[in-house]
Amino acid sequence: MSQKLILASTSPFRKELLDKLNLVFDTAKPDVDETPLPEETATALVERLAIAKAQAIAPEFTDALIIGSDQVCVNQGQILGKPGNIANAFAQLKAASGKRITFYTGLALLNTQTGTVQSLVEPYVVQFRALSDQMINHYLEKEQPFNCAGSFKSEGFGIALFESLEGKDPNSLIGLPLISLINMLEKENFPVLG
Repeated sequence: MSQKLILASTSPFRKELLDKLNLVFDTAKPDVDETPLPEETATALVERLAIAKAQAIAPEFTDALIIGSDQVCVNQGQILGKPGNIANAFAQLKAASGKRITFYTGLALLNTQTGTVQSLVEPYVVQFRALSDQMINHYLEKEQPFNCAGSFKSEGFGIALFESLEGKDPNSLIGLPLISLINMLEKENFPVLG
């Protein structure tokens, strides 16, 4: 395990998730245009951006394993990003009320020594409760999730918005599929459990 481990993100949520694995790692901010390409699907978008984020910081690290990740929320075929403000967050939650929403998280692991890239897209489905305007406003006032895709923090008070969650790894909903990442790291001879 002589290679450094680098998280190509300055997201506090992804850093907190990676901290769960008790690994030594650094973070670096990738400079990547996240604009979807014409006709690009949600799954193609997040996989492309996860790889691009890892590759964007690769020149800084010649002997490293770089983790890239990206996430979007899809409601009835429409890709939703981070709301940025209360009005957009309200609109996203209002549109999600009573519906099944799918989150797609792209994950990439780049070995800068060999040039090998592993990547995948992990879906996670959220069934929202029927939400009144009052419930939405109360939630937004308490948690202010304006920098989160879908306008909620499932690891916090956002859990009150849901009826059910379906997926392989609840960490993927927050932005970093740890179970899949562990498998990728092991393929690069970087065992998490020793």
